[in-house]
Amino acid sequence: MRYAETGYNLEIDLATGNIERVETDPKMMETHLGGLGTSIKIHWDRVPPEVKPFDPENLLIFSTGLLNGTPAFSANRAVVTFVSPQSDLLAYPMMGGFWSAELKYAGYDKVIFRNKSPKWVYLWINNDKVELRDASHLQGRGALETQDLIRKELKEPKAQVAAIGLAGENRVFTASIEQSRSSASRLGGGAVMGDKMVKAIAVRGTKDVNLARGEEFMEHMKGVTEYINFRNANPIKDVMTILSGIGSPQEMVHTDEKWHTENFAWGNARTRRRDFWTKENEANWTSTQKGAVKRLISCMNCPQHCGALVSHGGGPYYMMKCFGKLTYSMAAYVDDLGFNFRILQKATEYGVDSFSTPQILAFAVELYEAGILTDKDFEGTSTYEASPTDKEGRFFWLLDRVARREGIGDVLADGVYFAARKIGNGAEAFDHNTIKKHEQLPLKLGMMDPLYYLMYSTNEKISITQIEGQWPQTPFPTKEQREDFVRDWPQLPDDHFKQYLLDWELRGENSNPYYPTPDMAAEIVDWMEMLHNIDDACCICCGMSSFCLKPPYHIHNYPKIISAASGLDLDEGKLKKIVNRNRNLHRAYNNRRGMTRADEKPPEDHWKRRFPEHEELLLSTYYKFKGWNMDGVPTREKLEELDLGYVADDLEKRGILKHGQD
Repeated sequence: MRYAETGYNLEIDLATGNIERVETDPKMMETHLGGLGTSIKIHWDRVPPEVKPFDPENLLIFSTGLLNGTPAFSANRAVVTFVSPQSDLLAYPMMGGFWSAELKYAGYDKVIFRNKSPKWVYLWINNDKVELRDASHLQGRGALETQDLIRKELKEPKAQVAAIGLAGENRVFTASIEQSRSSASRLGGGAVMGDKMVKAIAVRGTKDVNLARGEEFMEHMKGVTEYINFRNANPIKDVMTILSGIGSPQEMVHTDEKWHTENFAWGNARTRRRDFWTKENEANWTSTQKGAVKRLISCMNCPQHCGALVSHGGGPYYMMKCFGKLTYSMAAYVDDLGFNFRILQKATEYGVDSFSTPQILAFAVELYEAGILTDKDFEGTSTYEASPTDKEGRFFWLLDRVARREGIGDVLADGVYFAARKIGNGAEAFDHNTIKKHEQLPLKLGMMDPLYYLMYSTNEKISITQIEGQWPQTPFPTKEQREDFVRDWPQLPDDHFKQYLLDWELRGENSNPYYPTPDMAAEIVDWMEMLHNIDDACCICCGMSSFCLKPPYHIHNYPKIISAASGLDLDEGKLKKIVNRNRNLHRAYNNRRGMTRADEKPPEDHWKRRFPEHEELLLSTYYKFKGWNMDGVPTREKLEELDLGYVADDLEKRGILKHGQD
């Protein structure tokens, strides 16, 4: 009997329509756990670096994690892996909701798509019955509309459906995969799904997921439950509101947006409006949000309420979560939050990433204001009218053009990096918020931060919201506050981290950019990304572990919980080795696709004050700590330590790793 995992993947050959239920090797779980870990291994084995994002050989893998479908709180993520059309690297956006648990209950750990369908299809999984169904009648339908239509067609209201909208059909590089309460949004998974002519995946499952040691598992979950209840009753003091609790940033619960609106940049990541959160704006935004939020909602088996069912001004109902609440208003310089609720509904139906897409639209507006784009780029045709001149109307018009790949939207649909180079005439200078060709959250502060420099630069996620985590974002102003914070901090991997925080100050020698020191910074970042990699293998929401301060899941209880669920005999050292193996295999995969040290730099104006020599020292120190050479490639010694000698052989054969060292 297999525990925690089902032991079966679905293999779908879209070119032939062949569907196989394939039993997996139990050793895969032992070496890579599940979720992202085992998906990386499949990509390494089956997708060579010569494969391009829109080649038939690019796999699109939907994966559950090791703890999906178990009673573990917040084990509800599905991880989607593919070679990204935006970065040309292995991407892995994740979505919450109920879809991943439903797939596990249907009896599968992963759905693996290869090749391309000759016509539009959707996949229907109903336990052992799996079929590709015609989706020609769904072409052009919205991502949310498609989900409803499929459930009605199947006469299965409980089916969980992941679907693309028009943006995915048109291979927009920021196209998302939408499902119920969540979406897999970053780096163009919807575009790859559309390229393969897959409109949706519907799943209904009623099978059991087995636990190796159920009673022991539930005892561990009692401890997690007690801690969740404690934290909900005792928010962390002296930090911003959204960081004081647990779960994904609960933007639907909280209305205080002073920190976001005054510290994040508006427009094309250009302007900080330090005096925005006036009493008038606070009152307007609060009343707008409370009027639009009809009900707070949770993902599968989660006690928190990070999302909401919303409807603004009598408009259509849809699900909203997290920072998407603000992105369009801030990008368009529209002070009315209601605009964001209106345009986000349309963007969700189109199926586009709500972090990247507003940046792309703001980039177009900025190019127009600079005279690089002209009235000709905003004129109408026989199929659509010219752009309105007001801020709101112009953003709606640009969103339509991008999702439909019409006119200037066809250029913008490839994202800021590629659009800037295609437009030329100085447009490249306006591409100032991408890393590895991917739009970042518009957070541009004053002083270079050593921790964030490393997280932005080096992580395979390429998205700061999925990299940062358990270390506070800024030092506490007073010694007393620091002492109070470290007093109860059992989540730390080692107590010496407490001293790092106690010595961290707002100003002086022990402040940014030289503190935490490069050695400390490498160690802290390694700890945070380790937790993310455990989460991503288990498909636990990072809001309950790696992303938030003092979370319920951490390195000291994770091995016990995973062992009781799976039957593996894990201690902290063994678990660290597994996820370190996953991290290095992912790194080597992207090295094999051409990623080098030269790619690992934030834009020049990412902070006002930069320190090039110190930044290079940070990068070199981090590489050394990770066991990588000075080009960011894992050495043979590191790879063999992680039982990845075959990876070193491949890298050496390709000339990426020379003699195993620098």
